[in-house]
Amino acid sequence: MRRDPFAVQTLRSTAAATLSYVAALWLSSEPAPLTAPLTALLVVQVTLYSTLTTSLRRVNSVVVGVLIAIAFSVLVGLSWWSLALVILASLVVGRFVKVEEFIPEVAISAMLVLGVTQVAHTAWDRVLETLIGAVVGMLFNLLLAPPVWVDTAGASIEDMARRMRQLLLDVSEELTGAPPVEQAAARLHEARRLDNDVADVDAALRTAEDSLRLNPRVKEGLLHRIVLRTGLDTLEICAVVLRVLTRTLTDLAKERDGDDLLPRDTALAVRETLQYTADTLVSFAVLVTARGSEDAEAAESRLAGELRAARACRERAAPLLLALALREPGHWQLYGAMLAEIDRVLDELDPEHRGLRLMEELDRHTRERAERRRRRRRLPPRPARVPAEN
Repeated sequence: MRRDPFAVQTLRSTAAATLSYVAALWLSSEPAPLTAPLTALLVVQVTLYSTLTTSLRRVNSVVVGVLIAIAFSVLVGLSWWSLALVILASLVVGRFVKVEEFIPEVAISAMLVLGVTQVAHTAWDRVLETLIGAVVGMLFNLLLAPPVWVDTAGASIEDMARRMRQLLLDVSEELTGAPPVEQAAARLHEARRLDNDVADVDAALRTAEDSLRLNPRVKEGLLHRIVLRTGLDTLEICAVVLRVLTRTLTDLAKERDGDDLLPRDTALAVRETLQYTADTLVSFAVLVTARGSEDAEAAESRLAGELRAARACRERAAPLLLALALREPGHWQLYGAMLAEIDRVLDELDPEHRGLRLMEELDRHTRERAERRRRRRRLPPRPARVPAEN
């Protein structure tokens, strides 16, 4: 059973906010230290990586806002124009201290502190409460390790692949008939809606990627992230190709104007090719999301068999489309585009092509990590290697 990220986030945030309020009652002199649970509520995220990075930015924003308020209270006090200057200064300084989404929090902290009578006392209490909330939020995720959202992201990838498969199957069924232009255009609009699916899966994948970072329960987190990310990239390319394919068939339906899209033998060959191609989409998604080596091997074997069958059908369909293009030279672009789009999908899903992409991504991440270490150590860059002359 899949866990809902919203439900998990709600429970974790509620528990962390409550604990931070209780801790602030013990440690702060304020009768109602609501800044602590507010900070914990904003700090605790679904993943440990987000919690740590968010905590630092939020504490930084609050401290900067408090310091700005103290400076203004000493110099000018509270008035309409000093309030305007505080807001302006807070927003500008917030951008320079790189607190990102917490830039408004700098101004909020400054206004809350500037508006009270005992500025210094309240200011440092607010800083203390903020630190309590941030520490509770971080300890909450350190002691109670957050879940890993790989399964959720994997299920989203598989669901999208199945929707793509169903679309391709529907398109293949229409090849043996004479669909009206409106029906072909409906398939085109359905293919365009795949962009929304890609965006949803990308959001789920970003959550999964964050859940793998700094998580003590995860080994080889980088490899998991790269496998899922490159898999989604491949399916996104295939979604674009499917959109182009449905556009080609819509144009062909316009040209046919109520007649069969393709002759019977050609239509059957192309339909069989598309049906095997549709199956490869799901097998590829299962391969990408497989957690164990046995599952991965089974998925790869199934994918290889389906690719062979699809390519065999493609080889039978190619000469038929070529003969049709020679008989109808005015439509040769559409027949050639149909075959090229099928080839593109099969090439993208090929395990050998995927292996090369994985190696390239791993090499790129390795180089970036080495470069970051070099910058931290402030080492000079390595000189470029000069090839030896023959």
